[in-house]
Amino acid sequence: MKKPSCQKGFILDGFPRTVVQAQKLDEMLEKKGTKVDKVLNFAIDDSILEERITGRWIHPSSGRSYHTKFAPPKVPGVDDVTGEPLIQRKDDTAEVLKSRLEAFHKQTEPVIDYYSKKGLVANLHAEKPPKEVTAEVQKVLS
Repeated sequence: MKKPSCQKGFILDGFPRTVVQAQKLDEMLEKKGTKVDKVLNFAIDDSILEERITGRWIHPSSGRSYHTKFAPPKVPGVDDVTGEPLIQRKDDTAEVLKSRLEAFHKQTEPVIDYYSKKGLVANLHAEKPPKEVTAEVQKVLS
């Protein structure tokens, strides 16, 4: 927060995850003379999220990503550029996602409620195409 690049603001991604963490963050920021001024909630139906996550494939050395439905490689399981095999992250399975979503609904949704009561939450429709979601983010943050 002291770095010059943070003087106009900064983004916390995936934090806080619990109401206690949110309260502690607010206390710390208040002591520094600042505060959370916006919370972005990327709202998406669990079933759509599952389809997106479980269909994701990665080329490990380049980081290129593909999706079996939305951005498939020319040859299934093979990187378009190198011809090398694609991998799926170990946590991109329905079972792991189910566990992560349970934790999200139990621990993190109350954080959204906490900041909603302060009038800070912008609910973004994350089921839209990425360009539309990006435009929503830019609009909310401008």
